[in-house]
Amino acid sequence: MGQSSSDDGTMASIVVSGHKVMLTPSSTDSYFYSQFGCLNTQNKYGGISMRIRAAKGTTFAVTMAWFDQCGSNNIKTATMTTAQLKWTFDGSERLYWFPLSVFTGIDVTKLDLIYFSNMNAAVILGPISFYCGSTSSEYVVPTVIQPPIPRQTVTTPVSNAKTFVIDAFKNQDSNALGEWHGGDPALSVTFGNNVATFRTNDSDLSWNTQLTNKCADMRSYAGAYLHIAYSGSNKFSVAMQQHNAQCNDKIQPFPETWDSLEAARYASASDIYIPINHFNINLTRSVGFNLRGFYTTEPTTISKIEIVDKVPSGWIMPSKLPSGRLVFSCTRPNSFAFAIDDGEPKFAAKVMDIINQAGIPITFFTVGLPLLDKSNNLSAHYKEMAARGHQIALHSYTHPKMEGLPDDASIDWEINNDVGAVRQTFGNKVATNYFRPPFGTEGARMRQRLSAGLGGNPYIVQWSVDVEDWLWAQTSTPGKQLDAFKRDVNKGGNLVVMHYLYQSTVDLLPEFIKVAKATGKRFMRVDQCLEDPNAPPL
Repeated sequence: MGQSSSDDGTMASIVVSGHKVMLTPSSTDSYFYSQFGCLNTQNKYGGISMRIRAAKGTTFAVTMAWFDQCGSNNIKTATMTTAQLKWTFDGSERLYWFPLSVFTGIDVTKLDLIYFSNMNAAVILGPISFYCGSTSSEYVVPTVIQPPIPRQTVTTPVSNAKTFVIDAFKNQDSNALGEWHGGDPALSVTFGNNVATFRTNDSDLSWNTQLTNKCADMRSYAGAYLHIAYSGSNKFSVAMQQHNAQCNDKIQPFPETWDSLEAARYASASDIYIPINHFNINLTRSVGFNLRGFYTTEPTTISKIEIVDKVPSGWIMPSKLPSGRLVFSCTRPNSFAFAIDDGEPKFAAKVMDIINQAGIPITFFTVGLPLLDKSNNLSAHYKEMAARGHQIALHSYTHPKMEGLPDDASIDWEINNDVGAVRQTFGNKVATNYFRPPFGTEGARMRQRLSAGLGGNPYIVQWSVDVEDWLWAQTSTPGKQLDAFKRDVNKGGNLVVMHYLYQSTVDLLPEFIKVAKATGKRFMRVDQCLEDPNAPPL
């Protein structure tokens, strides 16, 4: 509308991105308004609608203001609380609305502004719009046509490697090599007429086709190309997986790592060609290929996956983009690392006490937004732990499945705001080149944007010991968290993922530490266990 929107500097943080504004109040005196310019809505607009995302328990007030006469300084107001509007929040984004008539005495012919105040927690708003008539509706942001993916032409020499087909999708249980292919049960895969069609709305799901169940030495194919014949969507990642040093799938971690590349960068409308040497893995321990990080509900149909010695004449091959280091385990001999993700602030103090009593170094992967919430005291706990020598690392700003976000701008927003929150809390003393993806959801776009945003060669930290708190903590058998911990430790796992979301998990933390100590391994921070030369000395 060309009118002013502002918080007048009252907010602790205000971030605009992707047609949304995130408001983080410094106190209940913080406010945000958007002006209308003495707007006449009579017989045209019936109310206001907006998208809102806020945590459970969030409350605030909405004020409508109008002029006595346009151009005058005499302004009248009416206020409704979220409780009076019957708005409740659960952390998800939803559409909310109100008819203008709910504000007592409002003059809809001279509207001045909408005003948000008395926030007890951070709120994400947007877009905010008037709706026509008496039936609520929302403003849908027009689709923006993304510019073509930039490609740098690189040489595509013919390889001397022998071509072979990996998968022609003739069998639901095995590929053309007679090896296993399959994926996550929740991933919809339909076989028919020698093709497979993949559908999912979850970027965390993936599908594998193996070269071997041991280790395949693919060094002779370093100059060759992976070819995927497909139709439909190319909005997914292609990963090449690396086995562990023992080539034993009974030992953690398995796979040891992989590199993910963005299918769309290497694709035409019908074919994907990726140089094998673009996958940054140890080719002597190749396992197979993995399709992952689907970020659209549009289906992808694949008819063939194969290794070929050349690409079609005139094919434009993109350069390899940096994608960081994906790690699942400590590399330093005889080391063990607890890497704890954020949880419920009410449990933070007890977790810190347990760690201090155990006398072990820890890495905390922190979500940015809760750090800025002064009401939960979380930043104070983490500052104390950082002062004691524990590592603080990144875990996104609002904890979404980042590879599932719709565009690079949304991924960048999560990264940049997380870095900003950490620096605002800890200053520049905290290294920001360690990142754990929320839910462990990994893909090429997230890795590429992380590398671009953080610079260098960042560590993308997964795990080889999972306490499975997400599975067992709230069941009648919470002790299975300890069973899961012991299982992975017995398999050689040495890098932990856990949260302090639940009382049962916090209560079991001393037992987790006791089991890990019994291995005789030395406890250390993640950067130390990965032998980072910039890590503090042991």
